[in-house]
Amino acid sequence: MKRSSISKKTNSKLSIITIVLLVIAIIAILFFTSNKNENSKEEEGDLEQKEIVAEDPVNEESQKPEEVKEESDDISGDSNEQSKEPINKEENNEESKPNQDEKPKVDNGYIVDQTLPTTPTYIDGVLIANKKYPLPKDFNPGEDVEARVAFEEMASAARKVGYEITAFSTFRSFEYQTTLYNRYVERDGKDNADRYSARPGYSEHQTGLAFDIGEVGREDVWLTSEFGETEAGKWLLENAHNYGFILRYPKGKEDITGYMYESWHFRYLGIPLATEVKQSGLTLEEYLGID
Repeated sequence: MKRSSISKKTNSKLSIITIVLLVIAIIAILFFTSNKNENSKEEEGDLEQKEIVAEDPVNEESQKPEEVKEESDDISGDSNEQSKEPINKEENNEESKPNQDEKPKVDNGYIVDQTLPTTPTYIDGVLIANKKYPLPKDFNPGEDVEARVAFEEMASAARKVGYEITAFSTFRSFEYQTTLYNRYVERDGKDNADRYSARPGYSEHQTGLAFDIGEVGREDVWLTSEFGETEAGKWLLENAHNYGFILRYPKGKEDITGYMYESWHFRYLGIPLATEVKQSGLTLEEYLGID
C-alpha cells in the first residue's frame, strides 16, 4: 500500500514538472517568434526608407553643399528665387554685370572706339558737332545758305565802320577734313593736333554752319589768337550775335569745348539763339546742357 501511494505521488510531481516545462517552452517559443517578427518589420522599414531616400530628389539635394545646390538650381532654370542663396546670387551678378556707372574711356576728349552715327545729332533743335557728338561720314550739306547771307550782312556792316572781313574757310567735307587732320598730325603729333583740329566726322565745318573769319590785309594773324586782339576781331566778338553768329571756342573754356581758344571760328545759330548764348556768357555746350 505504501509503495503504491508513493508511486502515485511521484507520478503526480512528474506530471506537474512536465506541464511547467511545456508552458515554459511554449512561452519561450512565443517570445522568440515575436522578437523575430519585430526585427523583420524593422528591417523592412529600413529597406523602404532607403528606397525612398534614393528616389527622392529633395533628400538627395539636401546632401549637397550650398554652392552645388545653387549651381544646379541655375542649370535647371528654377524660377523660385527665394529658394536660392541671395548673397551668392548677388555676388555672381556683380561679377558678371558691367559697372553701369563706369564712364567711357576718352582720348583727348574723344570717346574711345566710338563709331560715326547714321544721322546727325540735334539738341533742342540745334545741330551739334563736337568731340562727343560726331556727324555721319556721308553728311554733306555744303555751306549753309542762310548762314552765308547772314555773314554777308555782317561783312557789310563791318565795312561801314572800316573793317574788311572775309570768311576764308566754311564748309569742309569728311574727305577734306581727313586730309587736313592727317596733315596736322604728321606735322605736330596727334595730341597737339587734337587741340586745334577736329578728327574726321567731328568737325563743325562739316555742318556748313562754321565760318573761319579774318581781316583782309591781315593774313598774318589768320588762324591765330592775335586776330582777337585786332580791332576787327574785337568788333566781331561784340557784334557777331546781331547777325546770328557766336564765337564757338572762347578763351578759358578749353576743357568744355575740347579745343583751344580760336578767335576766328564763328558758328551760325540764328539771331535769337546767338543773342541768348552771347548774353549768357556760356559756350554752346553749357547753354544746351550737354557734355
